[in-house]
Amino acid sequence: MAHTTLEAGSATMFRPGTSDTEIEASALKAMRRRKTLVRFWQIAILVFVIGMWELSSNMQWIDPFFYSSPSGVIQRLYEWATEGTTEGSLWYNLWVTMEEALIGFFAGSITGVFVGIGLGRNRFLSDIFSVYIKAINSIPRVVLAPIFIMIMGLGLPSKVALAFIMVFFVVFANAFQGVREADRNMIANARILGASDWQVTRTVVIPSAMSWIFASLHVSFGFAIIGAIVGEFVGARFGIGQLISIAKGTFDAAGMFAAILLVMVVTLFAEYIMTLIENRLAKWRPQQHLDTQ
Repeated sequence: MAHTTLEAGSATMFRPGTSDTEIEASALKAMRRRKTLVRFWQIAILVFVIGMWELSSNMQWIDPFFYSSPSGVIQRLYEWATEGTTEGSLWYNLWVTMEEALIGFFAGSITGVFVGIGLGRNRFLSDIFSVYIKAINSIPRVVLAPIFIMIMGLGLPSKVALAFIMVFFVVFANAFQGVREADRNMIANARILGASDWQVTRTVVIPSAMSWIFASLHVSFGFAIIGAIVGEFVGARFGIGQLISIAKGTFDAAGMFAAILLVMVVTLFAEYIMTLIENRLAKWRPQQHLDTQ
C-alpha cells in the first residue's frame, strides 16, 4: 500500500486523495513530537546548568563561598523546612510574602482594569489624567518603598501598597491599550443595532481587551512578588525578603539562592494557575495551532 505522505525537509506533504483523518492524525503526531522535543531540551538545559554549577563549585572553579552550589541550596531549604529559619517557620515567612503579594496583585489588577477601561472609553477624562499618570509612572516604583514604610510602618500595609503600585500600572496600560485597539467596525455595527455605551463596552470592548489584560496579569504577579520582597528588604519583621536580607548580611549565599528558588517556584505555580484560568475564561478565542515546521 502506497504511503500517503512525503517528507520534504521538516515539512510534511500529503499525496492527493489523503483523507482528513490521516491529515489530522499526522498533524497531531507532529505536534506531540515537537512538544516532546521542546520538553527534552528544556530539561536538558536545566540539568546542564545545574550540573555545571555543582561541578564548578566542587572543583573550585568558582568560589563556593559566594556562589554556593545546588546541593548547598537544597540543603539550606531542607534545614529551613525542617528546623525553621532565624525568623521563625519558613512557611510562615513564605505566607507573609504571599499574603502581601496576593492582596497587592488583586487590588492592583482590579483597579488597573477598571481605570484602564474607564479612561480608554472616555477620551476627555483620558486627556485630563494622562499627564498625571505619566508623571507617577515615571517614578521608579522601588524608591517608594521607604516612603510607604515611613508612612505605614513595617507591617502588611506598606508591602501591599508597593505591590499594588507595581501591578497597577502594568495592568492599567494593557487594559487601556486593549480598549483603544478594539475593532471600530464592530463598535459601529453594535451602535447601528441600537446598543448603548454600556452594552458596547460589555459585549465588544471588554472581550476585545481580554487578551491584553491577561497578558498583563501573567507578568504582574511577578511584579507583585517583587514589590512585596523589596518592601521586606527595606524593612520588615518577617517574609522572604527579610530572609534574603539576613542571608546577605551573614554572607549566606546558599540562603539567598534558597529564598530566590522558593520565590521562583511559587511564581511559576501562580503563572500556571493563571494560564488555566485564562484558557477557561477565553474559550471563545480561536485555537492557535503550533507551528510544527
